[in-house]
Amino acid sequence: MKKNKILILGASGFIGNAIYKELCNYFDTYGTYCSNTAFTANSQFFKYDLNEDDIYRVVERIRPDVIISSLRGNFSGQIQAHIHLMEYLAKNKCRLYFLSSANVFDAYSKYPSYEFDKTLSESIYGKLKIRIENMMLRMPEEKIGILRVPMVFGNASPRLKEIKTLLDANEPIEVFPNLIINVTTDDRLTQQIHYLINRNKKGIYHLGSTDLVHHEDFIKEVIKRIGNYHPVLKKVFTTNDDRYLAALPKSNTLPKNLRFSYQEVIDHHLSVE
Repeated sequence: MKKNKILILGASGFIGNAIYKELCNYFDTYGTYCSNTAFTANSQFFKYDLNEDDIYRVVERIRPDVIISSLRGNFSGQIQAHIHLMEYLAKNKCRLYFLSSANVFDAYSKYPSYEFDKTLSESIYGKLKIRIENMMLRMPEEKIGILRVPMVFGNASPRLKEIKTLLDANEPIEVFPNLIINVTTDDRLTQQIHYLINRNKKGIYHLGSTDLVHHEDFIKEVIKRIGNYHPVLKKVFTTNDDRYLAALPKSNTLPKNLRFSYQEVIDHHLSVE
């Protein structure tokens, strides 16, 4: 049986590489890297600089059945790359899964957001994600998967590494007492993406915990999990009221074994060192 050919754009980054490791034993999986020379010798990886190279050449060379975009970098370069990806999708039998963000809703602060809520952002990052999402929504539905992701934690995550560094240096850690979020981990996220590809799922998915937590409470729990520290917390108040930055699943839910709570993220996906 022929394996699906998968191309992960940004496969040298934290999330992109986690997706590659999850999928490479099951599919004919390829990835792109930009400056990390550790991937030079890997024949499954191709060098791609979104500021200089045309993504069309990469996809024409690999001719994937599925593209997963976890690109980072220059915003105008990202937009241009996805314009070219839309051109490729229009002409070829291929589906694009785009890693978007809960930030597409960051202008809505009074409630959590669901898959078919209208997007609106006040941040440059959120506006970028919305622009790319809107390109995709003009494509036939069977060709796209928009994956909105909340804050990502995990033992190798930049967020957790930063917390550990600040703890060891006894430096203040920023927390947002009035911010209500949902969260995920790299391993949970990659399992969910694996499922979506296996089942040929399309449309919009919110890939985070099914419940909510205040940012400050979550960070305190994470620190307890890491070890016996007495952290210095710098409380940042952006508003006097509770503010939501959460993308919850409702319409497009996953099987029970792929759903999880924020407490599971702390208890089972963050290791004590």
